[in-house]
Amino acid sequence: MNLTRISRLLKLLQALQAGNGQNAEGIARACRVSRRTVFRDLETLRDSGLPLKFDKNEARYSIPADYFLRPTNFSPAEALAIIALASKLGADDALPFCRPARSAALKLQCGLPAALQKELQKSAKSINLRLNQINRLEGQQTVYDQLVEAIARRRAVQIDYGSLTEWEAIQTRLRPYQLLFNRHSWYVVGRSSLHKEPRMFNLGRIKSLTVTNEKFAMPRGFSMDRYLGNAWNLMPQPGPDVRVTVKFSSMMANNVAEVTWHKTQRVEFLDDGSLEFSVKVSGLNEIAWWILGYGDQAEVLRPAKLRRLIAQRAKNMSAIYED
Repeated sequence: MNLTRISRLLKLLQALQAGNGQNAEGIARACRVSRRTVFRDLETLRDSGLPLKFDKNEARYSIPADYFLRPTNFSPAEALAIIALASKLGADDALPFCRPARSAALKLQCGLPAALQKELQKSAKSINLRLNQINRLEGQQTVYDQLVEAIARRRAVQIDYGSLTEWEAIQTRLRPYQLLFNRHSWYVVGRSSLHKEPRMFNLGRIKSLTVTNEKFAMPRGFSMDRYLGNAWNLMPQPGPDVRVTVKFSSMMANNVAEVTWHKTQRVEFLDDGSLEFSVKVSGLNEIAWWILGYGDQAEVLRPAKLRRLIAQRAKNMSAIYED
């Protein structure tokens, strides 16, 4: 059974559950198939154990409207995407705290006839997802759940946090605005009483969290995009944004050009096959580490400050390997 037939059977299920059902001619028109195909598909559904009913007086086929969980109007592509993504992301905590997604995908499958379940499972197995290295955040499920509740109820939280920037454990009252998963881990963004401004905290470094009774209002106009600005990744730095231009060798040119690394990027292939990559960022530290990852296949053209920063880090790295 291919996806085309799965699509047709799902349309048939929708027609059979709608109102008083459909006669063979109506089903044929809805599914754009012949009456012969309609009867074959009806037999498939009957063999799958569906409570298919036939009203002799009206010559209509139907299925009780409450037989499936609503809504049932998933296209095969939608059903496949939900089952594949939710199953893969929720499997063995591939994405921390998304195990319920796997459970939801299983419920969706169980709401379909056995034959369709089997075919969708086969199709889902043809899709594989490989995430970046993930911080498993073991033991932090309660922290995640408390933050979800606090954000929904607009309640401040008191946290003890192992800060990497202050090099010590800190305590702060946080008004949590939003949770963000980025590359490796979950983060919470909100206004910190200690810093007196919005800050980002890694869930993995929250040592303890208590939901308080203090209510707060979400700042008007707050959005994650606005908070991050033109940061290369997560950490915008103060000061004006900087235009960065990097020249990548012909060996790396296609590899770089085929990916959208940043919302402001521009790429231009040069005559020798190399690539000029230009981007406007809030701060240089994060993009410097990305550039260093390409080793001698990348050269910073501008700004001069970033050239010096890369050169110094390259010298420091070289010194480590000197005998």
